[in-house]
Amino acid sequence: MVGLRLPVVAGAGVLALVSSGLPAVAQQDVLEYVAMGDSAAAGPLVPHPDPNLLCFRSTKNYPQVAAARWGAELVDVTCSGAETEDFAGRQHVVLPPQYDALSETTDLVTVTIGGNDVDLVQAAVSCLNALPEPVGSSCADRFTAAGDELSERIDAFLPDFDAALDEIAHRAPDARVVVVGYGTYLPPGGCHPKQPMWARDADHVQSKVDELSARLGERARAHGAEFVDLGPVSEGHDVCRPPEQKYFEGLVPTSWAAPLHPNARGMEAFGHAVADAVSGAEERVETG
Repeated sequence: MVGLRLPVVAGAGVLALVSSGLPAVAQQDVLEYVAMGDSAAAGPLVPHPDPNLLCFRSTKNYPQVAAARWGAELVDVTCSGAETEDFAGRQHVVLPPQYDALSETTDLVTVTIGGNDVDLVQAAVSCLNALPEPVGSSCADRFTAAGDELSERIDAFLPDFDAALDEIAHRAPDARVVVVGYGTYLPPGGCHPKQPMWARDADHVQSKVDELSARLGERARAHGAEFVDLGPVSEGHDVCRPPEQKYFEGLVPTSWAAPLHPNARGMEAFGHAVADAVSGAEERVETG
């Protein structure tokens, strides 16, 4: 029921009420929802753009879709290019820290972060090979020549993520915190030459996306937060699929979205997945 404004009810039942589709019985405070994170949440180039053009944020990104489902009051501070340091600092010099959107009245926070901290998009771009093996070089070989470079980057990022979850809990002490992971961008073996990445390189890149998401989930649960895994949601909707099926755009987009980012179809699916997961958790609390 898009746009329905429902009352915030004390206790665990508020999102169960939202999911039930029941009408509001009184005009009280609505659910206060803050969305934080990077371009995987912001939705660069997905129609229609938010007036804050610095962040390439879409008004149809997954936070907007989820907020509409709940009838929530959304403060969306997601921003393309964001790293965890931008939660406390001024991205693009002029933007307020994302933490500033949080307060003691915040009811719900979603967070998607980490891809830029470990440079996953740049890593994927470095894997492009227009010609088939053996003409060129393998990024999987390069990233594993002396250990496992991308895994080491993920390990180095996690303390910053832990600190971010602690700060979110401090600034929004009564909020439910939901960490949203990254998706299935590439199928097993890729689809060279449709997407110019060798099979083993495609598998390596996707394995590191999966690893980052898994670690985000582990740290979220360790901090008492929840986790929504977009990997299964996007399985079968990767960059190799036909335009009408895919949730992510490849190197050459076939719809309005940044390369290697979710498109409008993906954002719609992810928003509903987040809404279902959060509301479903509330229903289990109420009936369990």
